[in-house]
Amino acid sequence: MLLLLQRSDIAAEFGKLVGGPVESGALFKVANLFGYIRETNYGRHFEVRTEVNPSNLAYTGLGLQAHTDNPYRDPVPTLQILYCLENSAEGGENMVVDGFRAAERLREEFPRGFDLLTRHCANFEYSGSAGVCLRSRRPMIELAPDGELVGIRFNNRSTAAITDVPYEDMADYYAAYRRLGEIIDDSSMEVTFKLAPGESFIVDNTRVLHARKGYSGAGSRWLQGCYADKDGLLSTLSAIELQDRKAA
Repeated sequence: MLLLLQRSDIAAEFGKLVGGPVESGALFKVANLFGYIRETNYGRHFEVRTEVNPSNLAYTGLGLQAHTDNPYRDPVPTLQILYCLENSAEGGENMVVDGFRAAERLREEFPRGFDLLTRHCANFEYSGSAGVCLRSRRPMIELAPDGELVGIRFNNRSTAAITDVPYEDMADYYAAYRRLGEIIDDSSMEVTFKLAPGESFIVDNTRVLHARKGYSGAGSRWLQGCYADKDGLLSTLSAIELQDRKAA
């Protein structure tokens, strides 16, 4: 059963699934409901639990700031699934933030800063494993030619040196970047919940930022994650709507 959480402003871009099996690989069954797995250098899926020598902050018990995944990839995976298998540790709540609402707040407060983040590209990079060096050059706030908001790329851990901003705009650009981060960190922007084993959630990775509160060493926390794409989901939804119209 798919449950949309209480915040109406992100309900269309975020869903929670409950009552699933507690077994490794169950997240593939979720993806198979609507589309296909996007395989990456992390494999068909990745494990989210504490490691002794972690290559990623996600594999520690530390909290994570709200972010979009893989901004260094072009194109980015447009959907992410996180599936809970164990969660007895103290803390570790998941959070989601509507990136489009954060961008709109920035536009209301600092129009020039919003304009700079849409007009100038940031650089993103990942080179954490042998034989892999992923880079992209995209604006943090992406607009369609008609001005519609179509994407957010925000991940402080993956941001490389920003070199495409003219010198005279650099101070305001960084002020806008900092203010966008403060808006994203505003607790009034977040929906917080704790997954139980057999529960999962799906986010639109081009709009919804996700985060995690820190958790203690007591107990265990094990999630599995994978990527998929919106074209499969939108195709499935359209096919269902078409079938319903024919049946009516």
